[in-house]
Amino acid sequence: MAQNKINFTKAALDGLALPEAGKRETYHDLKTNGLQLRVTSNGVKTFSLFRRVKNGSPERVTLGRYPDMSVEQARTESTRLNGLLVQGINPNTDARALKTETTLQELFDEFLKHRRNKRGAFLSEKTKRSYRYDFGLYLEKWGRRKLSQFKDTDFGKLHAEIGKEHPTTANRVIAMASSLFSYAAERKLFKGTNPAHGIKKFPETKRDRFLQSDELPAFFEALAEEPNDTLRDYFLLLLLTGARRSNAQEMQWSQLNLDRAEWRIPTTKNGEPQTVTLTPEAVTILQTRRGGDPVWVFPGSGATGHLVEPKKAWKRILDRAGLSDLRIHDLRRTLGSWQAKTGASLAIVGKSLNHKSPSTTAIYARLDLDPVRESVERATSAMLAAGGLKESGEIIPITKMKKAL
Repeated sequence: MAQNKINFTKAALDGLALPEAGKRETYHDLKTNGLQLRVTSNGVKTFSLFRRVKNGSPERVTLGRYPDMSVEQARTESTRLNGLLVQGINPNTDARALKTETTLQELFDEFLKHRRNKRGAFLSEKTKRSYRYDFGLYLEKWGRRKLSQFKDTDFGKLHAEIGKEHPTTANRVIAMASSLFSYAAERKLFKGTNPAHGIKKFPETKRDRFLQSDELPAFFEALAEEPNDTLRDYFLLLLLTGARRSNAQEMQWSQLNLDRAEWRIPTTKNGEPQTVTLTPEAVTILQTRRGGDPVWVFPGSGATGHLVEPKKAWKRILDRAGLSDLRIHDLRRTLGSWQAKTGASLAIVGKSLNHKSPSTTAIYARLDLDPVRESVERATSAMLAAGGLKESGEIIPITKMKKAL
């Protein structure tokens, strides 16, 4: 058998002589324990692993046919199965289990279908679109791979590769991959260590864009020219309340108490409810929207019934205003920034925007809405004045405001 021990290389395996008709020859790799290549007289070459299970009998596991399976792939799989052998695990049992194990693509499909966010709601269509885009671009190439076949080095290398040009995207993709494996563990689809967890993220520059004083007049003028009043009012409410865009899109009349000038959001991004104080301008805008859809303040034509994706309208407004690098979420940051500019403490800003931080939670718990309301009204008044929509400290009537807008 000594003559059948060879270093498996492509050249060596391609050059093997065929055995006599009806016979089969077995070759042993010099570099990997137990790795064999069995060659039949009709030229079929099959990799297999032949080793004894700890405290058990010898087992043969068929790995795959050469050249469909390369030498490198055969050695990698043999190393994995050898690791099971030393633990006393039968490789054949593992191989049979592997055939029915969940693939990454199957996991991703189930994740999109059943995953819930911190609020207990299913993933939004916007989030699903984002996940599908990143998965298709970076992870779909591994879609048919079984979950137990992933190593942390796979995702470490992927993160480094993407991060050469797109560090933020690299962080987002790895975060998604980690969420997938965490979900798999929750659903008992995966028992190993999360291979995408613990990868050091690239540093990201926090965004600090908000509407400046000299930008507000052009912004309000462009907003006034928006022909769709639902979208116009939506963007204006985002600015006046600092609400997250998804909460505003899902705003229902049942959540509003205009007499108390309050909007009660049942669950927010951080998993907790929030009471949003409404300025007089915000109340006026909401009052003018009464009589439309009986459920949604900002109705839409899609399956949800409410406004979903206003990107086109946002682009129109920015183009008319001559503004760039301004995102819808920056309206939320704009309110917080103007609150700070007009003297609000960080605790007040955090309370009004429903930020959740361990260091300030105790402070938030002691705050009522009165100082928040005062701060928001002061900030929105300053913004409206800078934009030409306040006269001598008085609120412009809604008819004039809408005409100006």
